[in-house]
Amino acid sequence: MDVRTNIDYKTIVDHLTTAVLLVHPDLTVYYMNSSCETLFEMSFLRVHKQSVTQFIELSDSSITLEQALNKTLQTGQPYTHREALLNIGLKDRYVDYTVSLLTPLPTQQLSPLLLIEFQPIDRLLRISKEELQDQQHLVARQLIRGVAHEIKNPLGGIRGATQLLARNVKDPHISEYTEIIINEVDRLRNLADTMLGSRQLPSYEAVNIHEPLERVRSLVLSQTKNKIPVKRDYDLSLPDVIADRDQLIQVILNISVNAVQAMTENKEFFIEHKPQLIFRTRIQRLVTIQGVHHRSAIRVDIEDNGPGIPPEIVESVFYPMVTGRAKGTGLGLSIAQNIMRQHQGMIECHSEVGRTVFSLYLPWESKS
Repeated sequence: MDVRTNIDYKTIVDHLTTAVLLVHPDLTVYYMNSSCETLFEMSFLRVHKQSVTQFIELSDSSITLEQALNKTLQTGQPYTHREALLNIGLKDRYVDYTVSLLTPLPTQQLSPLLLIEFQPIDRLLRISKEELQDQQHLVARQLIRGVAHEIKNPLGGIRGATQLLARNVKDPHISEYTEIIINEVDRLRNLADTMLGSRQLPSYEAVNIHEPLERVRSLVLSQTKNKIPVKRDYDLSLPDVIADRDQLIQVILNISVNAVQAMTENKEFFIEHKPQLIFRTRIQRLVTIQGVHHRSAIRVDIEDNGPGIPPEIVESVFYPMVTGRAKGTGLGLSIAQNIMRQHQGMIECHSEVGRTVFSLYLPWESKS
């Protein structure tokens, strides 16, 4: 017996991880499999016999989906588009898609159908972007550390010579200048030490993520004299993370201080509304951190309603010496990201006018 007669092809297609969509030549939906329903977040019954152009929109593309379908209908040749931005409702997804013509057998007396295969690539793009950022961050970090070492060496000689000069010259006017030199040298040495970063390894322990958040919240309220409220939006059911408590405080404090400074330096932005910080905690399902796929991780959002980060630096905001503030050093976020990497975590940034969110991701599995 021919086993092909017992195969339920619809069942096979429904179990494919590739999203499959069949449309008529008039571009109305004929069929979609389960993966396609998941991708579009809508059922087949909802879109059956509707035009695909009503619920599928492609952005940032030289050719629309409708043009791609008509091109395949006219030529019979498959068409493939890589890294297409697919608009689904309020969400955007990057996909590779291929359009091909499905011609029935002559005995079937059916009209041809267009077969569209969608392969989501958001996770692959994110991993590639993260790997590139890791490499660039490492190179920048090594460069900054090398420069800091070179700066510290002559500073020691300048400070020693200035102290010797101050002892031998009794003129009070000269002493005033030597004191300025020593103070400025000390300031530069402190900056160089900050650029070199801490050499102390994290001291891991079980930490309730809300403890460092509450500590930073108290510091922010104290420093701003309660003029900038810090709203809590906590999921108190979160498990503990294995982390260095003090280093987590430093990360959260660095980001929060940047937000507060950005808001206080742009008071004209808050004529119609008041500045505000939000601390939010959630469980993030299915997240890739430093190339490792985690079933779940803890996400901490630090959100402000300030003017946002300039678009030209938002992609490089974690690099050393990159800052959008006139008085900023560009080291706080670089140090914070480095600490998170030591914790097998990461920080992501999304910024637009009126809403900037720094998201900290921490795997909550125990460290080996």
